Amino acid sequence: MTLTVRVIAPDRTVWDETADEVILPSTTGQLGILTGHAPLLTALDTGVLRVRLKNQWTPIALMGGFAEVEANEVTILVNGAERGDSINLEDARTAYTKAQADLEAAESSGSEEGKIKAKKRVKRARARLQAAGGSVE
Repeated sequence: MTLTVRVIAPDRTVWDETADEVILPSTTGQLGILTGHAPLLTALDTGVLRVRLKNQWTPIALMGGFAEVEANEVTILVNGAERGDSINLEDARTAYTKAQADLEAAESSGSEEGKIKAKKRVKRARARLQAAGGSVE
């Protein structure tokens, strides 16, 4: 038995296939979903969703949203999403390095609003880098 998984962003459907397992980046930590999972509604953090089909993992960078699990269907509504295989690894690494530098500059400037925005950019850049297969120190 498999799960039906749909990842829906405002501009497109990123994934609409079956899967054997899903790992969600919820706001309370990683959640593993297998067939027969109890009904669930959870908020999602910016992070990497992992979908397994026939021992092949597909990473998808998510930019926050919600997930519902019910009757072996996983519906994921997100603010933005990008499959890892569509992200250029070097561009993602460059964006992450720049976001970290921007965060350091914001922290020394003292602006709370600037710090919050910079932290969000780092989180998004980290998710894209990890989904593309890069590692974060």
